[in-house]
Amino acid sequence: MAVLETITSPADLKRLPEELLDTLAQEIRSFLVAEVSRSGGHLGPNLGVVELTIALHRVFDSPDDTVVFDTGHQSYVHKLLTGRQDFSALRTRGGLSGYPSRAESEHDVVENSHASTSLSWAEGIAKGYRLRGEERHAVAVIGDGALTGGMAWEALNNIAADKDLPLVIVVNDNERSYAPTIGGLADHLAMLRTNRQYEQVLDWGKDKLNRTPVVGRAAYQAFHSMKKGAKDFWAPQGMFEDLGIKYLGPVDGHDEASVEQALRRAKAFGGPVLVHVITQKGRGYEHAVGDEADQFHAVGKINPETGLPLEIAGRSWTDEFGDEMLALGAQRPDVVAITAAMMMPVGLQPFAQAHPDRIFDVGIAEQHATTMAAGLAFAGMHPVVAIYATFLNRAFDQLLMDCAMHKAGVTFVLDRSGVTGPDGASHHGMWDMSLASLVPGLRLAAPRDGHQIRVALREAVDVEDGPTLIRFPKGSVADPIEARAVVDGLDVLAGDPEVDAEILLVAVGSMAGTATTVAEKLAAEGHSALVVDPRWVLPVPAALVDLARRSGRVAVIEDNNVSGGVGAEVSRVLDEAGVAAPVHRFGLPKEFIDHASRAQVLESVGLTPEPIVERLRAHL
Repeated sequence: MAVLETITSPADLKRLPEELLDTLAQEIRSFLVAEVSRSGGHLGPNLGVVELTIALHRVFDSPDDTVVFDTGHQSYVHKLLTGRQDFSALRTRGGLSGYPSRAESEHDVVENSHASTSLSWAEGIAKGYRLRGEERHAVAVIGDGALTGGMAWEALNNIAADKDLPLVIVVNDNERSYAPTIGGLADHLAMLRTNRQYEQVLDWGKDKLNRTPVVGRAAYQAFHSMKKGAKDFWAPQGMFEDLGIKYLGPVDGHDEASVEQALRRAKAFGGPVLVHVITQKGRGYEHAVGDEADQFHAVGKINPETGLPLEIAGRSWTDEFGDEMLALGAQRPDVVAITAAMMMPVGLQPFAQAHPDRIFDVGIAEQHATTMAAGLAFAGMHPVVAIYATFLNRAFDQLLMDCAMHKAGVTFVLDRSGVTGPDGASHHGMWDMSLASLVPGLRLAAPRDGHQIRVALREAVDVEDGPTLIRFPKGSVADPIEARAVVDGLDVLAGDPEVDAEILLVAVGSMAGTATTVAEKLAAEGHSALVVDPRWVLPVPAALVDLARRSGRVAVIEDNNVSGGVGAEVSRVLDEAGVAAPVHRFGLPKEFIDHASRAQVLESVGLTPEPIVERLRAHL
């Protein structure tokens, strides 16, 4: 029987003889390559934390001690060691989540895959245990990329002030988030990583001086008392210790015994400790280690022997944006790009290669990115901030107060909007239009296909008196839908705009294909329907109000939270304009939606043609 098969809980791992730990690590890596290559998922990060996770569960007593992963994509090994070894349906409906999940295990705590939150969670957990008189530890495992987020530093500031808090911070330093980590903190960690002279000198002093008769031991003690100064000179980890947080490391993250020893020291310290662990993303799988782009951070289905994808993806929405951004950059020297540790995923790599002085990767710091963009706009540039739609949530205050209130010409490009599928509740981009609808002066475009992305981007960067926002989904770009006519800026996709329709269907972005199919089904039943794509859906165009006056009813179809968003704004504006036509809103329900394919999610929530037609049929 394989060693891994004998591990059903951390208790089994603690009983495992030390001489079998290397075998276990090898089996885990083989398991991950075999299983994730079949399903897709976060392969590289998990290959890098095998020994670290083994050591964590041998030292701490989960779930009595709480382990918080930041971000949760590095939790696959944790799942294996806590009794979840069926990866056959990983990240698909009914299977294991790609992130920690309370529904799966008592060992999972924080399900949110948004970065930089673990230290705040862990501080609160540790303080709560102490207030209840419970002798339990909280452990935060945070990647060096996540440590670039401002929220992590807010937490560090508070953790440092609590000198006896039973909290261990493990910095998993693989020099990367998606791509190599950048910024001052990254430089500091790199210095700690490469300056090991301090430890070498201390070891030499202990060996040589302790063997010197009479004065040797006293001399060593004197030398050792200079520890802080020596540390600052040889390896400047003083930044953490000056904050009041004990620093241990750097430790080789692939030497399980060394990691375990450091964690035991940290656990016994009696106060907040930072353990700096150096790991290699993709460890043990040559195709991942050799991938310069992101070391197989996240992969689709691949051939495990070659590392090559089994499914050749078509042209993506992201490709369309990236190509147009590159062309725009060549024509407009005032256009600059900002991203938050996602240069490649959001399609900005070509722009960065062509214009290295006009690209700013701020790390996992969307708040900073947004306000920095306002500053760039004030200085005469036009910033394009490209992030995932779900991550706009974290920068709402800056969007509202720094960009909109100051009428800053900043364009936000939101990738992975709507239903993203296998990454689950925290990654669905279903909140952005609801948030954007609250912002005065903001203009929002939802392109229906690749050509419309290009058109919208060029229109957006011409706007200088307020923020603009362009959103599109994940995956292969939709087939083009040509407009039959244009009515006061509204693209007519189906029906006759000269005829008063029974129902006006408002297609929002990628839901345009669904809306036209709905119109066809209604027409087959003898009902007249007019489908329009406003393209710029917020604020609600006046032309849409005029068409609604001539229609029996209005239906808005969007892949956004049905609470708020375009449907809610259309309803509000028509009511204020005295338009009597009732508004039917079709969107995503006000709930957190589990991981499944995009098609499965849309079907489950009734955002496919047949259920929409059925609901409308009852009113026609």
